[in-house]
Amino acid sequence: MRQLILGGARSGKSRLAETRAEAWAAHRRAPLVYVATASAGDTEMTRRIAHHRARRGDAWQLLEEPEDLAGVIERYREHNACVLVDCLTLWLSNCLHAGNWDHQRERLLNAVAGLEQRDSPLGLILVSNEVGSGIVPLGQLSRDFVDASGWLHQALAPFCEQVSLVVAGLPLELKHGEKAR
Repeated sequence: MRQLILGGARSGKSRLAETRAEAWAAHRRAPLVYVATASAGDTEMTRRIAHHRARRGDAWQLLEEPEDLAGVIERYREHNACVLVDCLTLWLSNCLHAGNWDHQRERLLNAVAGLEQRDSPLGLILVSNEVGSGIVPLGQLSRDFVDASGWLHQALAPFCEQVSLVVAGLPLELKHGEKAR
């Protein structure tokens, strides 16, 4: 099971992802792994992270991984577990800042594609902000970010059986139950 859940800020995408992961894991009696890509750079972000942790509870194993998502997927690919990555846009920012975006993007796409090729028991839910619905940003860095985010979503969607867009806490199913690529 591979899912991509997209939505704007505070759209309810993380809550939906957690609910789906918990249901999948309960059905399979699988552990839950939450991969956080955010770093607490200021007081406000520290509060956001604490809120997310409190909402999830103790059933979740937490991994903080700002860049090497492919390594996490490879590490868990043979496990009966549900890995939830929240969120790809923060990961994208981290990789752009570190100067390794092209390399890490290719590694992630190969790792996700490899799950199907190896008939992996791993459940994978990827959460990301949909940032391409607004106006074209004025600055090049912002345009590069929006472009990279859109291209990443387009590249991941074929490898996912389910793709959802969340608005006002409600999921709109863009792809559901289709065989991945």
